[in-house]
Amino acid sequence: MEFLQALMPFIVLIVVFYFFLIRPQQKQQKARQAMLSELKEGDKVITIGGIFGTLTEVKEDQIKIKIADKTEIKAQRFAVEKVVE
Repeated sequence: MEFLQALMPFIVLIVVFYFFLIRPQQKQQKARQAMLSELKEGDKVITIGGIFGTLTEVKEDQIKIKIADKTEIKAQRFAVEKVVE
């Protein structure tokens, strides 16, 4: 019984750690994965490097982003930080 009482603070600490650190991070990863899987041509995006542009081609792992007239760049799909409305 004393052993269980000695472990109780550590168990509580692990539960708190899970709900405040691990679980929110997992939610963010799921949301990012969903955003990346829903990318389509015509979406306006910002890359992790801060480049604004419009998607002109979306493949499994690569995308093409139009950043100016007659200027397109290729990037990895995971380089998209967010979709701009």
